[in-house]
Amino acid sequence: MSKEQIIQEIMTALSADLAVFAAASKAAHVAATHAECLPDNKYDTTALEASYIAQGQANRAQEIRVALESYRVLALHDFDDDTPIRLTALVTLECGEGNMRRLFIGPQAGGLKLANEDGEIFVITPGSPLGRSLLGLRCGDEVRAGGEAAAMLFTIVAVR
Repeated sequence: MSKEQIIQEIMTALSADLAVFAAASKAAHVAATHAECLPDNKYDTTALEASYIAQGQANRAQEIRVALESYRVLALHDFDDDTPIRLTALVTLECGEGNMRRLFIGPQAGGLKLANEDGEIFVITPGSPLGRSLLGLRCGDEVRAGGEAAAMLFTIVAVR
């Protein structure tokens, strides 16, 4: 999968999420302002709770809009074995047992998982612990991933 395709897949997933959160926000707003949600007494907080839900969903929708815009204007960089890892790198890691992981370093949407015929690609951001650890490294370098107790050592086998 090319980086252009990765960006397109990320934007498609974000657009789908945006549609869901925007619709949920509207539905929660309608529920919060519905006549049946009017408080019966001072202890009835149904409308207040629904408004909190509507606001949270609207906030998440705005975060997704920001992420979409960051991918729309993202300039892709070319990498080779000697280029330090930075934003837009597609990194392949190998652990001691020979298992491979592919990571795309993007500006937003960390945790997103893309699947294709070649396997999975995980989106990470430079703000994540693994993303911070990878920045500036090159092909052949080693990186630790995971928590203190469960840290695994990975070798960077490809960067493109």
